[in-house]
Amino acid sequence: MPELIKAKEPFTFRTRLHLSELTGLRATTLGQLLDIIRSVPGSCIYHHTHRFLQQHQYLSPEPPNDFAYWVTDILGEDELGEMLVSIDTMQYSAIRDLREKIASTIENYLKDNPLAKLKFARSGEEFHFIKSVSFVLSTNYIAHDLNEFAQILKKVTIDSIYFHIFEARLRLEKQTNDFSYWIENSLGDKELAGKISGFDPYTHALEDLRNKLVRMIERKIAG
Repeated sequence: MPELIKAKEPFTFRTRLHLSELTGLRATTLGQLLDIIRSVPGSCIYHHTHRFLQQHQYLSPEPPNDFAYWVTDILGEDELGEMLVSIDTMQYSAIRDLREKIASTIENYLKDNPLAKLKFARSGEEFHFIKSVSFVLSTNYIAHDLNEFAQILKKVTIDSIYFHIFEARLRLEKQTNDFSYWIENSLGDKELAGKISGFDPYTHALEDLRNKLVRMIERKIAG
């Protein structure tokens, strides 16, 4: 086994407590949905595009977002629903860019399908906008090299992995995830950082994601 490099700065694992809060905003038509999407806080867009990832962490990957579900199941606009499902969340490192993609998809659909403006959700089936409220907490886990990092990855909570892979990158507008950033900048390992940054975490259930990360790092340690 090659000698392990000590990090310039240790990696402190963090986790987050997550609360969902009603905004009081609701939509009954696609036009109303579009208008509200353009104006709500980014924490709303985050909630409605990542809620399934958090709540269904052990189910099959690539779950739909809330907008796609409502458009398809409540308004019956299957074509638009497919368009919204197909938006590649991984492409976006800023909520504002993801918001614009969702809004422009709905706007263009309405231009091509003007009759869709006339569809109303039944009473009780309106789209209710919810925002995410997160509290970030430090854990007692600190890694000084790759071996410590791999061992800690095996036992931290799923919430911690979710925070460092998904939330830090998208909601905090980082260009990469926390793990890749630390491996490249504190350990100087651009190759491993690139491999972790390069695969799509949205195609893995969270426990599978943990296992994949551990395997990649242990292979690197073994040389």
